Order: sequence, then C-alpha cells, then structure tokens
Amino acid sequence: MIFKRSLAILMFCTSLGSPLVGWAGDNFHGLTVAVLDGDTVEVLTDQHEKIRVRLAGIDAPEKSQAYGQKAKQNLAAMVAGKSVEVIDQGRDQYGRTVGTISVDGLDVNAEQVKAGLAWVYTRYNRDSKLPALEEKARRDQLGLWRDHNPTAPWEYRRSQ
Repeated sequence: MIFKRSLAILMFCTSLGSPLVGWAGDNFHGLTVAVLDGDTVEVLTDQHEKIRVRLAGIDAPEKSQAYGQKAKQNLAAMVAGKSVEVIDQGRDQYGRTVGTISVDGLDVNAEQVKAGLAWVYTRYNRDSKLPALEEKARRDQLGLWRDHNPTAPWEYRRSQ
C-alpha cells in the first residue's frame, strides 16, 4: 500500500511538466571534460561517472544563434579541463542534471549572465542575484545586449 501510494505521488509529480522532473541529488565534484554549448557541460565525477550538466537558471544563445559560439567559448574558458563543484538542483525533461557550477568559488552560471552571454531563464530561475546581473549587462550593453533586439533562445528554438 505504501509503495503504491509513493509510486502514485512520484508519477503525479513527474507529470506536471516541470523542467526539474527529478529530485535534487547530492552536490558533486569532478573534471569538466566537454563544453557542449553556452549552458551545458559534461563533468567526469570523482567516481568516474560522466554527467551532463545544464546550468541552472540561465539560457545561453543556441550555437547557431548570434553570440552562441561566444557563449560556448566563454564557458569553456572558465571550466574546460578544470575541477568544478556542481550544486545539483535536479533533472530536466531530457534527463540532464540541472545545477550551479563553481570553479574555485566562482559562480559560472552568474558569470555567463554577467558577461551578457546568457539570459536569466525566468521560468526556471531560483537564483535571486541573476536578474540584477542581467539588468546590469543590458545597461552596459555587454555581449548579446549590444544587439538592438536579441532573440531569446527559447523563442529561437520555438521558431525552428
């Protein structure tokens, strides 16, 4: 009976359409072995498990979008081949770990926004400092905010 109830609750929670369909796990350390785009990396954990991590609370331009390659390059400069800590916030609808990445105490997610190379993904953001960083990048016309009317990645994906 308890098992059936637990299973029913789990199935209900995962059917809500949330991008975080999995429960948050333990934070972990590892080595960044690949930078896939401006908001996704692969980390090889200390236990030799490769985990794909989607940076929480932000959305960088797609690789084919303006500033997409620059966002990827900026992220790579911060994390490629480096030891990172991932604060695990759960799983998204594609099974990726969603998390905040830090390198030597530097919040990489925030740095992407601060550089004007990612939007705050307001629909999913839980980090209260990110909106102010985006606003400052907009005011200072950094990165993608140099363009008169940049297209948000979620709008770009919808148009494809």
